[in-house]
Order: sequence, then C-alpha cells, then structure tokens
Amino acid sequence: MKIQPDQRCVVLGRYITENMATVRAAAKHFGISKSTVHKDVSERLRREDPQLYEQVKDVLEINKQERHIRGGLATKMKYEAIAHRRQ
Repeated sequence: MKIQPDQRCVVLGRYITENMATVRAAAKHFGISKSTVHKDVSERLRREDPQLYEQVKDVLEINKQERHIRGGLATKMKYEAIAHRRQ
C-alpha cells in the first residue's frame, strides 16, 4: 500500500469499520505492520476524520473485550489438533 499516511488512515478506518476487523487483520490485509495500523487509526485518523475515528474506536473496543475469548478458542483448537495427531 503506497499511499500517503493521511489517506491511508482513512482507508484503514473504513476497512476496520466495514469488516469489524482487528488491527492484526487490517495489517495483514494491507500488508503493513500492526504498529502502523494502530498509529494510523489511533492518532492520524483522529485529525483526518473525527467521525470515522469514533466508529473505529468503538470497533476496536469491542475487539479488545473479545480478545480473551478468541485467545481461549485458539488455545483450545491447538490442543485439539495435538490430540488428533496423537491418535
């Protein structure tokens, strides 16, 4: 993604809100680092598009509340795969 950071933050913000995406998912989709996505949507987007910033903030808050569940599910799947390989 070779666009200016001010434009990039809006594109990332729209992607996150439309797809209810995590920072990690957005970074993977656009081929940039998680740090870049986080900086864009938490700092640059606030200046560029305050209304979109609020929407992104809400999505990221939901993701933050759910991450312990996703982590637990990932661990469960990991150990089920290990058990399946042993059989």
